[in-house]
Amino acid sequence: MYGRIAPGEALTLRGIGKEFDVSMTPAREAVRRLVAEGALFLSNSGRVSTPELTSERLEELAALRALLEVELASRALPRAHMALIDRLTAINGNVADAVSRRDAVGYIQSNLEFHRTLYLRAQAPAMLAMAETVWLQLGPTMRALYGRLRKTEPPHYHRLIIAALRAGDEPGLRLAVRSDVTQGLRLLAR
Repeated sequence: MYGRIAPGEALTLRGIGKEFDVSMTPAREAVRRLVAEGALFLSNSGRVSTPELTSERLEELAALRALLEVELASRALPRAHMALIDRLTAINGNVADAVSRRDAVGYIQSNLEFHRTLYLRAQAPAMLAMAETVWLQLGPTMRALYGRLRKTEPPHYHRLIIAALRAGDEPGLRLAVRSDVTQGLRLLAR
């Protein structure tokens, strides 16, 4: 989910077991679940790897993010309070720190924390679980995107999201979230 593994990188059950200090059975079960969720790819020969997403798949996942995350943000707005806004501002500071360090994994992790913190206020666990499944599928590709964009500043749209929350501006919030979650993915899909 955080892009620690590059797109197309092969994994072995033995390697997974060793890294997480588990036997082959839980490693096999974890791989089976991650394949079912689209986070890993299992070839006909049994090779397990992170997915290399096509342009069409990226467009589909960007559309899903736009649908799910805009709705989650909209549902969170009536429950937003200053403590949440302060927390999002602090997390956005972590995003900025990761950008300044050119830390792709830290950037992705802080960025998803920003979104998850907001969406938890929606009190819509099924929708959030669906969004997290999309994030899981995108993790390796997000890492590749980060490297391609050569970011030097945190996402501008995060500031717009925070401003819309402060103002109670639902149309502004919906637009900022939609723009934030789709802009980079659409660059990759080209």
